[in-house]
Formats: sequence, structure tokens, C-alpha cells
Amino acid sequence: MVVGAFPMAKLLYLGIRQISKPLANRIKEGARRSEFFKTYVCLPPAQLYHWVEMRTKMRIMGFRGTTIKPLNEEAAAELGAELLGEATIFIVGGACVVLEYSRHQAQQRRKEEEQRAAWTEMQDEVGRLALALEALQAQVQAQEAPRALEELRAQMQEVRAQLLARGA
Repeated sequence: MVVGAFPMAKLLYLGIRQISKPLANRIKEGARRSEFFKTYVCLPPAQLYHWVEMRTKMRIMGFRGTTIKPLNEEAAAELGAELLGEATIFIVGGACVVLEYSRHQAQQRRKEEEQRAAWTEMQDEVGRLALALEALQAQVQAQEAPRALEELRAQMQEVRAQLLARGA
């Protein structure tokens, strides 16, 4: 008993999303350990995030011209690793959404093409049936004319026979 196709694509997407969390954690650990990764990948986005966040908070509280001190290297590395981990999870989730959307669109296009093909096939069949009907009607009309003549001849012979019978 086949119920339906097993949603392998959805299962694959779920697996990828589940794998992305440990992957993000490994990236965070690598960022904490590697000086190059920490200096060039983690620190600049963390400092920018800190600057935007603090500037927004200060403006909300009414402080306009205050300078914002950058985070210390350890806190910036930690924040940068967190941002990188969250970005990894977000990108994987977004990619899964995009892939699911494109798969759904392809399925819709395939379904529409099948419907178009079925519609065209039905129109062709209707055209063939109309031609066959016209041919049959022409055949019937061609056969009805001799039959009508035969019927008239038979009726004339009956009338003659009746007239002869009366006259005799």
C-alpha cells in the first residue's frame, strides 16, 4: 500500500539545519582559537555591531555626541564568534527556504505543463471527433438519397398495383 512519496527533500533540509548548529559551534571555537580568524573575521563585525547597538541605545536615551569605546579584544572575539555562528545558522536556514521555494516552483511549472499538454490533447481529440462526425454525416446523407428513391419506387409500384387492382 503506497500512501505517497516520502518527503526526502524536507528530511534532507531538516538534517542540514540540524547539522548547521554544531557546525556553527565549531566555527565559533575555531574563531576563538585562531588569531587570523579572530583578527580579520570576528573582530570587525563585532566592533561594528557594538558601535551600531551602542549608538542606537544612546540616541534612544537622548545622548547625541558621545563617543563609543570599542570592545576589548576578548569580548569582541566572543561577540564576533557568536555573530558568525548565528549568521551561519541563518544562511543555512535561508538557503533551505530558497531551495524549497525553487523546488515548489519547479513542481508547479511541471504541473501546469502537464495540464497544458492534457488540454491540447483534448482539443486535438475534439477536432478529430468533429472531422469524423462530418465524414459520417456526409456518408449518411449520401446513403439516404438512394434509399429515399428506392422507397419512392416501392410506393409507386404499390400505388400502380392498387390502381390496376381497382381497374380490373
